[in-house]
Amino acid sequence: MDIKRPVVTLITDFGTADGYVGAMKGVLLSICPQVWPVDITHDIPRHDVYRAAFSLSNAAPLFPAGTTHLVVVDPGVGTMRRPLGVRAGGMNYVGPDNGVLSLVLRGRSEQKVVALENEAYHHSPRLGDAASHTFHGRDIFSPAAAHLAAGVALTELGPQLTDWISLSFPTLTLRSPHELVGEVLYLDRFGNAVTNIGVLEWTGHDLQLIPAFARGEEAPIVLSGAAAVACREHLLPLHRTYGEVSPGAPLALVGSSGLLEIAVREDSAGVCLGLRPGDPVVLTGRKRN
Repeated sequence: MDIKRPVVTLITDFGTADGYVGAMKGVLLSICPQVWPVDITHDIPRHDVYRAAFSLSNAAPLFPAGTTHLVVVDPGVGTMRRPLGVRAGGMNYVGPDNGVLSLVLRGRSEQKVVALENEAYHHSPRLGDAASHTFHGRDIFSPAAAHLAAGVALTELGPQLTDWISLSFPTLTLRSPHELVGEVLYLDRFGNAVTNIGVLEWTGHDLQLIPAFARGEEAPIVLSGAAAVACREHLLPLHRTYGEVSPGAPLALVGSSGLLEIAVREDSAGVCLGLRPGDPVVLTGRKRN
């Protein structure tokens, strides 16, 4: 295996039934025959820019320097929204200017961003045609990713920008010295409710919030969302693994992304607990002696 092949990852909401992903890969390989396309996911819920942003931020740091990340979750395709190319942290990112790249780029001081306006680096479905108004994944984003993987300088693809759209992500609230309030961000395919409460956030406060998980203790979790019918205002224990509770029992744990999750063993927390994105979740600690 030639590990020196340029890598292009793909995240879309296209699914795999219609051939859209295959068309994008065809363009990638036609422009850069040595490219190695790697699928992160094509099962993003339709038009869910937030979910795509989280998927990208979880996966992108695991790839080697020089990787190009191609994200096409683009409900505004064909409108005035701009197609972007970005160089940051030793990697390239290509996607629409709708905030889908904002989470992975948050906090990076050195970023170069361009609008993908140079038509010399677009794909025309037929000779003499312009790019499609409805399939920029094939005609604008994939060509840009392929040219970047082939070594074309980012600035060749279009003019530099100093402004682009950033998503507004939920913030944590310290309600008391021992209560941290977050919310459900999304439900994964297992029905686990992923929250915005990260390990670094709730262990980083120089306050009276006990990092109970790190101490091996059970810190109670309060679910108080209006839709949380089965666990409304109830306490959930914090465990290390799903297997520490009986099948069908609810629990909280820290998932592989470092975020607090609400789960039901071998079932769906979304269904069993009625959880939905935006529902509040409270992590409670104990006062230090």
